[in-house]
Amino acid sequence: MSHSVYIAGTGIISAIGNNVAENLESLKAGKAGIRPMQRLQSVHKDALPVAEVPLSNEELAALAALPAQISRTALLSAVAAKEAILSSGIDLSQWRTGFISANSVGGMDKTEDFFPEFLQNAGEGDLQMVVNHECGAVTEIVADVLGVKDFVTTISTACSSSANSIFLGARMIRQGQLDVVIAGGTDALTRFTLNGFNTLMILDQEYCQPFDENRRGLNLGEGAAYLVLVSPKVAATLKEQPVAQITGWANANDAHHQTASSPEGKGNLLAMEGALKKAKLQPSDIDYINLHGTGTNNNDSSEGAAIAQLFQGRYPAMSSTKSFTGHTLGASGAIEAVYALLAIREGLVFPNLRLQTPIKELPFTVTTVLEQKKIDHVLSNSFGFGGNCSALIFSRTIF
Repeated sequence: MSHSVYIAGTGIISAIGNNVAENLESLKAGKAGIRPMQRLQSVHKDALPVAEVPLSNEELAALAALPAQISRTALLSAVAAKEAILSSGIDLSQWRTGFISANSVGGMDKTEDFFPEFLQNAGEGDLQMVVNHECGAVTEIVADVLGVKDFVTTISTACSSSANSIFLGARMIRQGQLDVVIAGGTDALTRFTLNGFNTLMILDQEYCQPFDENRRGLNLGEGAAYLVLVSPKVAATLKEQPVAQITGWANANDAHHQTASSPEGKGNLLAMEGALKKAKLQPSDIDYINLHGTGTNNNDSSEGAAIAQLFQGRYPAMSSTKSFTGHTLGASGAIEAVYALLAIREGLVFPNLRLQTPIKELPFTVTTVLEQKKIDHVLSNSFGFGGNCSALIFSRTIF
């Protein structure tokens, strides 16, 4: 029995594009989606740039086939998941299908709109705005739209959420529990999230500069992305052979701090080592690392320390695509998984934008311009709050 798990389709919506093709063009053109706040109404509107999807809820609803009053988190999810399924060409009704979706904010955007009236008068406010507040409700709404009923679950582990949803899907396929899994994640920008990160003093008032010596913090973003993972049996029925498969994954927790990674990157290192072991690869086999690379002092230093220890002088190309999309939180692992797959398919290393001065303490630097090269294996890192660290490895399919 083959343990291969193939990627049959991808879908994405982010600040740099409403689908996979638009995201790719922005990555190739070096076009970032970070800009002054437009849609989100916040007292920090003029101070904190963000990476918003430039579509209204009404426009998203038309694409998602959902009511516009549904949470933006669900609208983004449905748009990306539908594209992923369409690109796969799979009739989901013919297979045991799961939907594993991650998010960290749930329906908070609607809850925020509910509370002003409610606080003025406990008899006011539309309760329909809060019934889908929790994270699982977002997943269930989209699963119903997709018609997926065999297995539906939600993962919420902060910034590693959608990376964890992808490897849970891969595990379930390997174990013969499912034939097809739509796995990924979604998150919308909310005032709650913005204010929380601002309280931690890790938001950049300028455009973020991941892995720069003078980095100041991160820019928040929003979006959604999904992969359609399939078993060898399903892959054999596809019109086109899958370009890539997921070969390695691991999750670790260094339990160092609620919101900070250990300075030496213990959890980061354990996750990367575990993913390599699962994929039966050596560090020298990795052609590109899509860094977690948020732009905060702690994150970039700890991730860099772990990479320095693991690769020991033989460093692959690496970059943080959060310099394009901002930090999309629960969606980031899936968005960056799509970019990892594009790197393999297109033979491209995407640039780390706005880097001016490499981090002095690190023995390597990141890629600052678009590079063309053959890529067989990509390591994609997602390191979350509480030390929840995950790494995924995607590999070119060789039949």
